[in-house]
Amino acid sequence: MREHTSFAQFWPFYLREHSKPATRALHYFGTSLVVVIAIAAALTGTWWMFVALPVAGYFFAWIAHFGVEKNRPATFTYPLWSLAADFRMWWLWLTGRLGPELEKAGVES
Repeated sequence: MREHTSFAQFWPFYLREHSKPATRALHYFGTSLVVVIAIAAALTGTWWMFVALPVAGYFFAWIAHFGVEKNRPATFTYPLWSLAADFRMWWLWLTGRLGPELEKAGVES
């Protein structure tokens, strides 16, 4: 049964599910790889590369959840919110603004 009824409710839960720095690092790598592949595919017109996007993104994320965090990926219950949260977390990390969000969610630095 779903316990989160809005993305605003889901976001702190998502961050707590990514509490370990190694988990977040693997997500950043996978998400960055997705962005690079998407840009390369668009610039070169190699559209079959888009097939690699889910593999690139989920491979590193699932290693992080099963191997580092030891939890079940939120993607299984909240697929669209998880995707949005992953890109939000990645962008906040890139722009140096993730720390306060982690603190608000109760995740120690």
